[in-house]
Amino acid sequence: MRKIYTLVTLLVFIVSTVSAQQDAMFTKYMFNSLVYNPAYAGAKDHMAIGLLHRTQWWGIDGAPQTQSLTMHTPLKNNRVGVGFSAFNDVIGPTQSIGANLSYAYRIPMGKGKLSIGVQAGALNWRADWSKLSLADGQIDEAFAEEQPSFWLPNFGAGVYYYTKHFYAGFSVPHLLEHDLRDKEEINTAIYARQYRHYYIATGAAIPLRGDALIFKPSILVKTVGLFSALNKDEEFQQVGSPTEFDIDISFLFYQTFWIGSSFRSAVEAFNDTSSFDSVDIWASYYLMNGLRIGAAYDYTLTKLQQPAQGSFEVMLGYEFNYRTRKTVTPRYF
Repeated sequence: MRKIYTLVTLLVFIVSTVSAQQDAMFTKYMFNSLVYNPAYAGAKDHMAIGLLHRTQWWGIDGAPQTQSLTMHTPLKNNRVGVGFSAFNDVIGPTQSIGANLSYAYRIPMGKGKLSIGVQAGALNWRADWSKLSLADGQIDEAFAEEQPSFWLPNFGAGVYYYTKHFYAGFSVPHLLEHDLRDKEEINTAIYARQYRHYYIATGAAIPLRGDALIFKPSILVKTVGLFSALNKDEEFQQVGSPTEFDIDISFLFYQTFWIGSSFRSAVEAFNDTSSFDSVDIWASYYLMNGLRIGAAYDYTLTKLQQPAQGSFEVMLGYEFNYRTRKTVTPRYF
């Protein structure tokens, strides 16, 4: 039954010309900011490396499995930051593997810095439709090419303003939209498309007991169809993806132990056109040597609550300038 449910879900998300969120989703986006915004490169003021694994809808065959790697650092010219990000996203019979190089230029502004970033990279999208079992052995034209594979070059841009106690950013990681169909069969009626995603993020670090206890609220808003009405292809002017948001509240103790909770839903959920997604809990710990470990668990609130057993993430990071003897401004973001 779970396999059937997964295949139905895949057909809705992959085959339909009305697309949903396609970029990989992470509960702990603040540990993975470079994936969303190239302007974040160098924002730590020292080199930082992060690894993250996510298993979504644990217990369902073919459910999403995602890994990401991020590395970024400022250069000797302190205004310039560079970064590298890579990811692997597997959903049922489909797989997306991509990598990006990021460049950010940071301009002092008020009490903080305004960072303007760009990135360039490529994505390989592939599928193996032979893993699917179609009902009654039917032939579906959407799966005529059994093992499609596409190399999709792209570039993105973003802005990021941050101080010691506040940040806000806007980004479009992939500016180009690509068709996921055989170029020799360009007139086929059923196919998928890679859509442009927009991200807005903001957060604060509010000292409650000096640096011993920091309250950190944040929000991430994700939308796909922001300018879809301007699309020259009429069939892509209506994008079936809700505007999603993640609201997070966390506490950082002694710049070492970080614990929080978040709520993920969509704007449309309050109009009864979609449902709340999940409630999440997470924790992270900074070791004295600069190593960071963490984990997150999502409790599903949708109809997937019965077949799935929630989602989870594990994180591993390293801060190359963490708690040095010299005076360093703590980086809360």
